[in-house]
Amino acid sequence: MDFDLEALTNVEQTFYDAGYADGHAHGRIHGLIEGRALGREKGYEMWEELAFYEGFARTWQRLYPRSADRTANHIRHLLDLISQFPTVNPSAADSELYILKLSRQIQSRYRALCASLGIKPSLVRASSGGDADSPPESDATAQHPVWRLEGQSF
Repeated sequence: MDFDLEALTNVEQTFYDAGYADGHAHGRIHGLIEGRALGREKGYEMWEELAFYEGFARTWQRLYPRSADRTANHIRHLLDLISQFPTVNPSAADSELYILKLSRQIQSRYRALCASLGIKPSLVRASSGGDADSPPESDATAQHPVWRLEGQSF
């Protein structure tokens, strides 16, 4: 009888290695699926925020006729920053830092625009369901102002 004791002493390690390889392959597949779903969700949130900023700026650009003062300058710069935002998924790691930096600049310019208009900056995300600063909707006939303007005349 020919019996290999070497294979018998390594039987536990052999099963461990086979299980690890199967688990790694399985985890890679599920990681790709979950990563794509998370990327889609976060991308939607990012573009939802940018669309809010762009709509806000374009609305005030139409409502605000003056073109030489600080508010109009903030509007133009905000729209310029939004137009620079990449519309395709870049593959380099440096581009992620560029996107984060540009996103912070856009948020800062939005807050500066709100300050020059006398408006409290806010954003209601579709996924959150509401803003903590928004009044409760207890009476359907009550009208709440969208923005509170302080000392602005148009």
